[in-house]
Amino acid sequence: MEWKIESTEYNVSQDGHSNVITTVHWRVTKTVGEHSAGSYGSAGLEAPGDTFIAWADITEANLLAWVQAALGEEMITAMEASLDAQIAEQTTPTTGSGVPWSV
Repeated sequence: MEWKIESTEYNVSQDGHSNVITTVHWRVTKTVGEHSAGSYGSAGLEAPGDTFIAWADITEANLLAWVQAALGEEMITAMEASLDAQIAEQTTPTTGSGVPWSV
């Protein structure tokens, strides 16, 4: 799975810190051969406490780690299973649409 941070929301001032990220919007995609599936969501973050990182020093890796910790392993596993199911449906469709005369 490939994770990407789309955007963040932050409080300009919170607990004596500037630009404290409160929500992270993310996207995850998985590709197998020519088929791909994706999911988009957001994760709320807890107050930074002693682990505060200044805005200018935050990396995408920091944000990804925070998002994945906020989601939890069970949710990430379920998300990957859902992406796998979407790809399986693309690979071997179980439904279709159309009209008989256009085939």
